[in-house]
Parts: sequence; structure tokens; C-alpha cells
Amino acid sequence: MKPTQYVANFDSATAMLRALGRYLHGKDFPLTGALPASAEPLMKPVAAAINALPGRMRESVYTWSGRSEAIQPEKLGGVHAEEVARWMVSHYPRRPYPAVAIGSAGGALIHLCAALSIPWLPQTFLIPVRHPGLPVDEPRKDMEWGQKHAPALLEANPELRLHHMHDANQDRLMIQRMTYFRVKRLHLGETFLRFLEEVLPAGGTIFLVECERKWPTTKVSERHVFQHGAPGGATEEEFIRGSQRVEDYLKRYGSPQRRWDSPEPDGERPEAEWGFEPELREDVGRLARNRGWRIRRVLFEEPEHLSPLVADLYRWWYRERGLPTDQLLVESFILTEPYWTLRTGSVPLWMTFNMEPSADFLERYLDGAHPYDQIRLMLFSHGVDSVGLAPIGRWQSILGRARKEGSFVGVDEQKFPRDFATFVRYHAELKKLTPRYPMPEPLALSQVDNFVKETGDRYLVRWA
Repeated sequence: MKPTQYVANFDSATAMLRALGRYLHGKDFPLTGALPASAEPLMKPVAAAINALPGRMRESVYTWSGRSEAIQPEKLGGVHAEEVARWMVSHYPRRPYPAVAIGSAGGALIHLCAALSIPWLPQTFLIPVRHPGLPVDEPRKDMEWGQKHAPALLEANPELRLHHMHDANQDRLMIQRMTYFRVKRLHLGETFLRFLEEVLPAGGTIFLVECERKWPTTKVSERHVFQHGAPGGATEEEFIRGSQRVEDYLKRYGSPQRRWDSPEPDGERPEAEWGFEPELREDVGRLARNRGWRIRRVLFEEPEHLSPLVADLYRWWYRERGLPTDQLLVESFILTEPYWTLRTGSVPLWMTFNMEPSADFLERYLDGAHPYDQIRLMLFSHGVDSVGLAPIGRWQSILGRARKEGSFVGVDEQKFPRDFATFVRYHAELKKLTPRYPMPEPLALSQVDNFVKETGDRYLVRWA
């Protein structure tokens, strides 16, 4: 099988890889990369028609569109990590780079790479796998089902560890017809190594991007763990033990459960979507020593922790270029756009998702930042009134903190969080923003080093 037949379009790593690849080719990023750019005019009326449907019908469209990307479990033996690696590096122009990033996904990282004009090689990718309709609120059954089908994938790919993830809070619609097999590379592999040898000269830098977020998990086999839940509105304890919020949520969706049937965790391990598996660091370090590459580790605990540093780096960069620094663009999950961020002179601040913790994070950033005249906000719609969802009124109040204008980008405030047309509208509305500036020359590594030295320990990021 080709990787495009089994690597999820709707996942963070895939969308961010495509966004950065298009930027390095001098292109923008419509439709979250899930369809060709030429499809955008055709998708506008389709998206509008979907948004006009009743809520339950919109949810069904979302569920079945996700299922269309999932593969049959019998085909897992046809997944090959090296084929995926070849597909990943095909997104980037083949030319010399001063550095390459490897590791955890994150929107702030994509903007850092865009500023430096360097590629990023993801450690993690998602394989959606069809199941026969397992009960959404019984994760133990999903774990047992996955245990039967995972061996074929793992036997074909000794360089991967499987993080089977089940999140009935945020992914409720998607997992009605599929399960999430997230895999992480433990070794660099031949394809990534050849790419580095081709584009990274001796003395070049490898940024190892290490999100240290962990989550309670259950070991299924040597290279297979099961993760119930994910960072967002519900806490680790609520996924395992339940709460009044969880009970109210399950009642709201007509579930016979009053808490999730969670397998008992036996340890904390790297979080499935964002966490970094440290075995890759050892492999990259050994290869880097042999080839004369420098290693710069970028470590942070939460996916969003890199965002304030990158936002302030952009502000500093704009001041150095004599540009205004008063226009903030807040991104949400895979709604990201490095090309139009730079063309419009916007300061990028990336949020993990649309939940209360992300709203808290955004408010804390604004509390400590020099005020912005304009704040523009994108919101990812996942279709579920989840535990911990930040309601649209809270986002509206945050926009009210702009000194002159606060506005949504591509958001239908009446439809959120079932505003599925936002995946088309966000790009069309970004293209209308003004002013416009020429694309800058890339930041030098020395400029980033100087910024990091000047800001000291202001950010929750460690450089080693």
C-alpha cells in the first residue's frame, strides 16, 4: 500500500508536515492539506451545504468522512515505516539546509522551522484502523480488539512502537467507526538518514524536538501500549476514575455508562500524539557524532509551551525588520498557515485544541505580553460537546482583549463545535488579511541563539 492509503490526513503530524513542506516550496496551505489546492473552489459549496444540515446529520458526515480514511485491520501488515519516511521527505525541496528538526509535532515548531526555512521529520504518525462498531465508552474492548490486530503491524515494523489511543471525550465521533493506531519511530532509519546526508552538511544542526508530556498507559506487549484519553478538557484521573463532569457528559450523549470502563494503567509513558520516545534520541546522537552534525535538544513539557517563545521570537524578528508587531494570529490544532502568517506580518500563537486548558494558556500569554491591537483566532471544530470544551462565549471574551479589533477567522459562532465548514473557510479568510509584506530572508541560527540567550529562562523551554 502507498502511505497515502493509511496515514491519516486529519492528524497533527500529517497536516503540519504538509504545511511546512508547502511553505518551503513557496506555497500556502489550503484545506489542511487533505485535498489538492485546486479543490478549494469546489469545496466551498460542499462545506456550506454540510454546515446547513441539522446537528446530528453533521456529526454523521464527520464520522463517516473520518472512517473513509481508515484501513481494514487485515491490511496492517502492509504498512511499512520506510515507505512512510520516503513519503514524508518527498514533501521537502532537496537543497542544503543549515539545520533539520526531528521529533515531536507542534504548530509552534512549524513556525520556527518556517522562520529558519528548514524541514522537520516527524517521529509520530497516525494509522486509523476500521473496527466493527465497538462501544465508544468501553475503551477496554477497544484495547482487546487492538491486541488481536497489532502484531501484524509490529512484526512488519521492528523500528516502531504502537501507542493505541482511545479518547471518547474529544474523538467521540471519529472512534465510532475506527481506532487510532499512533506509532513512533525508535530509530532514524535508512530513508531519514539518507535525507540528512543529502541536505545537511558537516557541522549542520539537528534540532531534537522533545515534548516530555506523559500519560498513564497500559502495556500490552513489548512495543505496544494502550492509552485511554488524551490531553484536553478531561483530566487523567477523570478518564480512569470518572467524575460528575464525565457522568453528565455520558448522560448528554445517551450512553448507558456513567464512567468509562478504563483498563488500569501500569505506568506513565510518552503521550501518544505529542510525546517524544527517547530511544530515537540515542540513535540520532550516535549517527550525528559519526557524521559531524551538532545536536540541539529542545525540551518542553506541554505541546503549547513552545508557542510563547516562537510568538515573541516573531515579534522580535518583525521589529528587527521594521515591521509592526501588533497583529496576533491564534491557531488551533491543524488549522495552521505559515505562509500567510509571514505574508501578513502576523505573530503566530499556536494552541493544542479548543478546550479550557488552551483558553487558559491563551489568557496567560496575553496577560504577560505587550498588548496587541488586533487578535485573530481560528478554532478547530471536532463536533463534540466534550468535557472541558471552552464555549464560544469564552473565546469571544478573549478576542475582546484586543486594543482595536478582535475577530474570528473562518468560524461560524453559531455552529461551533460542529462548524465543519471552518476547514475550508479558514484559508479563504486568511488570504483576505492585510497588510501584505514580501517574504523575508530566513532567520539565521545565530539570531535564534541570541534571542534565546537574551530571554533567559522566561519560557518553559529548555535548550541543551
